[in-house]
Amino acid sequence: MPCRLAITSMSLGRGFAGHSFAHKLDMAQEYGYKGIELFYEDLFDIANLLNNKSTAENELQAAAIIRRMCEQRGLAILCLQPFSGYEGLHDRKEHMKRLKQLKFWFQLAKILGTDIVLIPSSFVPAPQITEDRGLIISDLQEVADMGLQENPPIRYVYEALCWGTRVDHWEQSWEVVQAVDRPNFGLCLDTFNIAGRIYADPASPTGKTANAEQAMKESISRLLSSVDVRKVFYVQVVDSERLDEPLVDGHKFYNAEQPCRMSWSRNCRLFYGEDERGAYLPVKEISKAIFQGLGFEGWVSLELFNRRMSDKDEDVPRELASRGAVSWAKLVHDMNLKVDRPQLQDMISASPQ
Repeated sequence: MPCRLAITSMSLGRGFAGHSFAHKLDMAQEYGYKGIELFYEDLFDIANLLNNKSTAENELQAAAIIRRMCEQRGLAILCLQPFSGYEGLHDRKEHMKRLKQLKFWFQLAKILGTDIVLIPSSFVPAPQITEDRGLIISDLQEVADMGLQENPPIRYVYEALCWGTRVDHWEQSWEVVQAVDRPNFGLCLDTFNIAGRIYADPASPTGKTANAEQAMKESISRLLSSVDVRKVFYVQVVDSERLDEPLVDGHKFYNAEQPCRMSWSRNCRLFYGEDERGAYLPVKEISKAIFQGLGFEGWVSLELFNRRMSDKDEDVPRELASRGAVSWAKLVHDMNLKVDRPQLQDMISASPQ
C-alpha cells in the first residue's frame, strides 16, 4: 500500500492563538495532506463554542462537526490523541477515572470515524507512577481488552516519549507492546522521540549524548533485527533544532516544572530536512531503517510541536502546512517511498518557491 501523509491538527497552529480549526483543515487540504491526527485540544476548543447543558454533549457534538468538516475536505481522521498519563498510576481511584474517560473516548472515536487512540508513555511525576513493569503491562492489557470488546474494535498505538517517566526509549515501548500481546495494541515509531533520547541531549553544550553517533547506529541495528513491522501501526517523522546554548536554568525555554527534553520538544521540533533552521537529528538514518529496512508502508504523520504554532500571525497555518509539504516531498525522494505521484506534484506546486 502507498504511504499516506497526515499531520497532527495542532501542528498547524494552536486554537488559543486564534488559528481556527476550519482554516487549519483548509490548509491541510490545499497542501495535499490526506489525514489528520486529531489533537484533543482542538475537539475541546470546538466543544467550548457550543451551548449544550453538559460538557459531554458538547464534545460528542463537536466530534460530529469535526468529522463532517474533514469529510468535506477529503481528510481522514487517523486517530484521537493523546490519552496520556494513564499506565502504572499508584492512585487506583484515578486509574478508574481514566478508564471511565477512555470509555467516553470510544464514543468520540466512533463519531469521528477513527479506530485508533494514541497512548504516549506516561510522564507524570515519578512519585505518582509505579516502577513495577508488570502493573504497567496489566494496565495496558486492560485498555486493549476493553478496545477489543468494541464494535468495531478500538486499536491503540503506544509511543515512547523521550522524557517519559518509566518508558523513554523506543526499545522499552517495543518490549511493552510485545508483553501486552494483543492484536489491537501496536507501536508508533516517532523519529523525534527515538533520536531525542538516544542521540540528543538539549542540556549538553554539544546538543548530543555521549557517543551519540555510535549509540544511534547500534540502536538502529537493534530496531532492524527486533521490530515486527506488522505491529507498527503508523509512524511520525520530524526533526528538531540544535540550540545555541544548553537548555538549563536561565535559557528562554527552560521550565522548572518540565523535563528538559519536554521543554525542547514543545518549542523546537522541525520538519524533516529543515537543516537551514537548525535540524540536526539523524532522522534520515532512522527513516531509512523504518521505510527501507523494516519496509513500513502506511500512514506517515508530521507531529510538529514548535513555538511558531503559538504565534498569532494569521499566516501560521499556511506556513506550517507548506513547510510540511516540502519536507514530505524530500522524504518521499530520499526514501523512495511509494505514494500517489500526482498528489505529490500538486503539493510541490502549491508550496511557495
